[in-house]
Amino acid sequence: MYKKLKLTRRSVVSAAVVAILAAQMGTLSSAYAQSTQPKLAQPDISLSASHDPWGPLKHVHAGVLDVAYAEMGPANGPVVILLHGWPYDIHSYQDVAPALAAKGYRVLVPYARGYGETRFLSNSTMRNAEPAALAVDAIDFMDALHIKRAVFGGFDWGARSADIVAALWPERVKALVSVSGYLIGSQESGRTPLPPKAEYQWWYQYYFATQRGYIGYEKNHHDFAKLIWQLASPKWNFDDTIYERSARALDNPDHVAITIHNYRWRLGLVNGEAKYDKLEQRLAQAPKISVPTITLEGDANGAPHPQPEAYAKQFIGKYQFRLITGGIGHNLPEEAPQAFTQAVIDADNL
Repeated sequence: MYKKLKLTRRSVVSAAVVAILAAQMGTLSSAYAQSTQPKLAQPDISLSASHDPWGPLKHVHAGVLDVAYAEMGPANGPVVILLHGWPYDIHSYQDVAPALAAKGYRVLVPYARGYGETRFLSNSTMRNAEPAALAVDAIDFMDALHIKRAVFGGFDWGARSADIVAALWPERVKALVSVSGYLIGSQESGRTPLPPKAEYQWWYQYYFATQRGYIGYEKNHHDFAKLIWQLASPKWNFDDTIYERSARALDNPDHVAITIHNYRWRLGLVNGEAKYDKLEQRLAQAPKISVPTITLEGDANGAPHPQPEAYAKQFIGKYQFRLITGGIGHNLPEEAPQAFTQAVIDADNL
């Protein structure tokens, strides 16, 4: 069940809260603004063996990555791209993807950099995880597959990437479904102290800021990620089979470096790449999102997240907010797949 709200500008509090409560992200290079036109060459796609319910994963060279991704649905159907978060993987959409495919959508679910079978094409590429880089990965993925426009859905890191693409390249996004709403931020906002209870929720970010945290996550990432799952979704009684299915994706050789860099970047402790600097300035201004959007929140989300009233003014097109009830936590697509699937379909028809 979900509760459906339409928020007007008179019903929201200052959007300035967004910059503090929303997670921070980086920027995209202005060079990419000219590189998002679909290429004429045929995509270089390969298959990898898999015993997973998704079937064989596909691979495509996109930007700096060899992206591993799952695909379901008719090849000529309207495209939906689903982006996962940390520390999760594509299995968050295991029930959503076939449901959308059954409705005629071509569903693409890529592994982010540092997850699953996705690999960097060069050993010399910086293991950069500023959110800008992750968003550019999504654009590169679309370009590599000659996709002009898609419906985007995401949660956690994936929602942030989807938000950025929708804000900076609205012509590439037909509609958006974002768990926890507007997650675009900046390093500057990351330097702003939060109230004590809010700071407490970000304990792992401060742990990762230390060398002890780097070594600890490198040594214990399997159990660490499981703890995050439990804290972020306190009422979700997932079993070991469900967890282990996703935890394998965290064995990617770049996963630890990607995770640590992302959270250190948010606090301004490390730099990203200069090619993103110009668009970082734009993103730091909290650009509005104009594409049709449905934002979702679980009623038992234990992870840090902004309140819907704080970010509603950031969505200036057709917009709905839905509270998903029944003890739903942070991994909303896996915990409430029917609600997420319906939101994608409804957003596409707003």
